Amino acid sequence: MDIRFVAGFGPISPDPQPALDFWTTTLGIHLHELAPGYHHTEDLAGTRAFAIWPLAQAAEATFGTSQWPSDRPVPQAWIEFELESPEAVAAGAAELRDRGQEVLAGPKVEPWGQTTARLLSPEGLLVGLSYLPSFHESES
Repeated sequence: MDIRFVAGFGPISPDPQPALDFWTTTLGIHLHELAPGYHHTEDLAGTRAFAIWPLAQAAEATFGTSQWPSDRPVPQAWIEFELESPEAVAAGAAELRDRGQEVLAGPKVEPWGQTTARLLSPEGLLVGLSYLPSFHESES
């Protein structure tokens, strides 16, 4: 698997408002609401995206339901690693399965065109393999 860069990182919060207050007011990170409850920026150096991901939305994207399963550790943060293509996401997910990892979701194409696969790290971090076409526009 050839990880190109960290595509995004951020907290996962069961109650996004206190998280939003901390990250914006306390730390001064300028976020905008990309979708209801999902606050995001692509202007923070060191990562392509930083976002507060509501737990209900992370559960929906991973399990297809707004409730995080009670038999899984509740993640406090997410990180996505960008790969070179949608096919690389599929190959990466297969490689992780071959290494004994449980891939929780994907590979699949999200409604916004990003190809993703997700799993939990041993620490309970929600880890994604991804390919977002707009991150690769300068490569063409």
